[in-house]
Amino acid sequence: MYQRDGNHTMITIKFDEKGLVPVIAQDKTTKDVLMLAYANKEAVDLTRSTGYAHYYSRSRNKLWKKGEESGHLQKVHEILVDCDEDAVIYLVDQLTAACHTGYRSCFYRRLDGTVSGERMFDPDEVYKKSE
Repeated sequence: MYQRDGNHTMITIKFDEKGLVPVIAQDKTTKDVLMLAYANKEAVDLTRSTGYAHYYSRSRNKLWKKGEESGHLQKVHEILVDCDEDAVIYLVDQLTAACHTGYRSCFYRRLDGTVSGERMFDPDEVYKKSE
């Protein structure tokens, strides 16, 4: 579905029955795929207005800004929408690493279990939980 906005034809994202859309975070420069997450309309709107990636956590049922706890922010330069308007790519500059396990990309393992990435930080140090 399209909406006219001046000289542009705005795309209306098709959110699923839960109000979510899958979002791929991709490095703006290297084009590496960093992670897959989900966003609701509020997360997409916040991403557009702040320039930093926001997502919706399905496990915690809440909105979150990428890097709010770790400091590993994603500066969003462009938002791309697929041909069916039901998936999105955030083209980002990633600070340190995208994956909570310490790897630059969440896609650091091959199907056979071998590791193809390098750990960038120790998650136990970054995500210290108060006891």
